[in-house]
Amino acid sequence: MTDLTAFVDGIVHEPTQTEGRGLDLTVTEIYSVTTPGRVDFGGGELEAADLEPHDRQYRNEDDDYQWWHLDAGQYLVEYNESLALPDDLVATVQTRDELLARGAFHPTLRVRDLDRVPLSVGGAGLRLKENARVSTVVGVDRA
Repeated sequence: MTDLTAFVDGIVHEPTQTEGRGLDLTVTEIYSVTTPGRVDFGGGELEAADLEPHDRQYRNEDDDYQWWHLDAGQYLVEYNESLALPDDLVATVQTRDELLARGAFHPTLRVRDLDRVPLSVGGAGLRLKENARVSTVVGVDRA
């Protein structure tokens, strides 16, 4: 198996993030889309959506990290980690099982670098703690 740590910077706690079948990615920020973006056929009217960091709060006064209280809906996740692969390689990124079991997921992606990822939260919502492991880089393949 490829040593994924060779391509990933900003790892929060390597022993924990590499204990499974790949390398886990952790959340540093959750964004809400506040105004719509635009996508057209030719790209001449392409416009980014406006984003706003989602509020977070401490669960207990003595906590070091805060929690996002996410209602059912769509969000964007930003990772603590960055990924940099050579042009001939791509990584596969999947939602961790812990999120799936709680009604949240993002699309499986094949990427060379990490951008914000859309997160869908269903049902009664989700409580998500800063630095939670939300995704896993499960492999690196030839492009």
